[in-house]
Amino acid sequence: MQELHDAPLAPLTTFRLGGPATRLLTATTDTEVIDAVREADDSGTPLLIIGGGSNLVIGDKGFEGTALRIATKGFVLDGGSLELAAGEVWTDAVTRTVEAGLAGLECLAGIPGSAGATPIQNVGAYGQEVSATITEVVAYDRRTRETVVLPNSECAFSYRHSRFKAEPDRYVVLRVRFGLEEAGGLSAPLKYPETARAMGVREGDRVPAAEARETVLRLRAGKGMVLDPEDHDTWSAGSFFTNPVLEQAEFDAFLARVADRLGPEVTPPAFPAGEGRTKTSAAWLIDRAGFTKGYGTGPARISTKHTLALTNRGEATTEDLLALAREVVSGVHAAFGVTLVNEPVTVGVGL
Repeated sequence: MQELHDAPLAPLTTFRLGGPATRLLTATTDTEVIDAVREADDSGTPLLIIGGGSNLVIGDKGFEGTALRIATKGFVLDGGSLELAAGEVWTDAVTRTVEAGLAGLECLAGIPGSAGATPIQNVGAYGQEVSATITEVVAYDRRTRETVVLPNSECAFSYRHSRFKAEPDRYVVLRVRFGLEEAGGLSAPLKYPETARAMGVREGDRVPAAEARETVLRLRAGKGMVLDPEDHDTWSAGSFFTNPVLEQAEFDAFLARVADRLGPEVTPPAFPAGEGRTKTSAAWLIDRAGFTKGYGTGPARISTKHTLALTNRGEATTEDLLALAREVVSGVHAAFGVTLVNEPVTVGVGL
């Protein structure tokens, strides 16, 4: 297992931000992952788990403790059953499932990061979420000090949330198992209007999975959501804020604020979110509060392609990024009474 001291962490994140770790370990097997976690727990050393680094905001002072980078490999496909090691590159794994003629992950193409992070955040985009296809998650339980297999029903998946996110210091994901559909090379039924429109079909239609994947990649690239070292719009964590889910009273108050600020003829995006709740669009809120594409004059700015992405223009610090995030949160709340919640995990800092 590779070990480095006073190791830079910024290169391991898609933001390219953050100070060094006291020690950085790179594990390439499940055994090495477990050994490193147990060592940290036994010695009382703070531990930071790093996968693809696409969902991390690390403070400028870095991390005083052990950072463990999970670089395990493993792609095992048996019919429609897929097992991925936590360190597998997610977007590469999606490509391989599409090439195998399987449906269920094609609209999650282009999402940066590792496979092990997907159940934690219940990663989703363009009408698909991993919770719809995950059958089991294999994880090391730091509380019981054993490896456990959690079926989908015990993962407590919800919108951008899970049991693993709720208990961040308990579980370390080792492997993720999926049940995919053998649909003869066709996609799952398209659920996202933008994807269907881009392909000239109706919601609910199936299309060749490879074409769905390419369409999603094109849509994501147009929003700066596909990693490109030469494009600072992609030096981000993708969507920085989750879409707010509002209780009925909150939503009614929100509608009143919209009418007062923008006029009674303006209707904000609204989607049923179950149990009398409504989900609205964070991107819409940000834009209508005055934070348009490219907003900012410093080294951290809103993407020129998508208002949900906060970006490092090359010379930013984490504090630059957080200052921008706080400005957006404050401005949206002042305009609409809605508090945005950051999607990336913060390390040593907070909004």
